[in-house]
Amino acid sequence: MPIKTVVKMGNKSLANASLSVTNFCDGELISLIDDMRDTMQQYGGVGIAAPQIGCSLRVIIFGFDKNSRYPNERAVPFTILVNPVLENVTDNIIDGWEGCLSVPGLRGLVPRYHQVRYSGYDLNGNIISGVAEGFHARILQHEVDHLDGILFPHRIKDMKSFGYEDELF
Repeated sequence: MPIKTVVKMGNKSLANASLSVTNFCDGELISLIDDMRDTMQQYGGVGIAAPQIGCSLRVIIFGFDKNSRYPNERAVPFTILVNPVLENVTDNIIDGWEGCLSVPGLRGLVPRYHQVRYSGYDLNGNIISGVAEGFHARILQHEVDHLDGILFPHRIKDMKSFGYEDELF
């Protein structure tokens, strides 16, 4: 499969809310997931949202065993989540460094809920749900933000904690 181009910050398609998936029997959904997976793996991502490859649907995928961009983080199981919904489990908010395939080379310190409950659908339209915490929860919140037209720099509280990876670390 050819790798898709990742849409970068500044592209208007990343600023819009995505549409819900209504047809799970469509081969286009399978193709979209395949394209997202291939693109995420090619660029070393831990997650990707459909808008990042130019598709305005509420679809995210995430997960990794090991990742060179986040070498100190524990593995997160690979998950396909269609029409995701998040709910905060706790009021505990933690600052953590984030990057994004759509904001290449930059990182920022972003506050996120430490624990979230998620629900949505798998590729076949079956309901799935779970609770995620730590980096797993951070990934979910980051990717769902993409579906609402929000990029991680919009969430940074102190712009002194935003910059190029090679300068920050």
